[in-house]
Amino acid sequence: MTVFQQAAAIPYKTDKGNLYILLIRSRSGKKWIIPKGIIEDGDTATYTAEKETEEEAGVTGAVHKEPVGKYEYDKWGGLCRVQVFSMRVTEVLEEWDEMDFRDRNWVKAKKAIKMVKPKQLRKILKLFSKSFNKNNLKKNQELVLGN
Repeated sequence: MTVFQQAAAIPYKTDKGNLYILLIRSRSGKKWIIPKGIIEDGDTATYTAEKETEEEAGVTGAVHKEPVGKYEYDKWGGLCRVQVFSMRVTEVLEEWDEMDFRDRNWVKAKKAIKMVKPKQLRKILKLFSKSFNKNNLKKNQELVLGN
């Protein structure tokens, strides 16, 4: 069985003490998801998470070095293994690569957890949301500001 290594990002921001997560529509338009893509040869997982988030969601920011979680799913006749990173959004682009076929939506974390598929990703978002506070990420995780 072929195994595809992927990286994903949870793009987030805070406003008035609330945690917001940026969700995007899947290519089919049927599901709300987070940006993700295959890790190409020579690329790091954090670079891939950052690149896919800019291409698919039209935002840039700081990807945290350690993954928030991991999940797997079947696709392309193989298995996709996804590392999920958090990404503090610093810029929202007016134009981006996939803007013509992907909607994006900032939602409070609790709502995002209910909206996303698959269930494994829901659990990761819940864990991220529970562990989040504005000092925790600064103190405990190194930021990767591009590769």
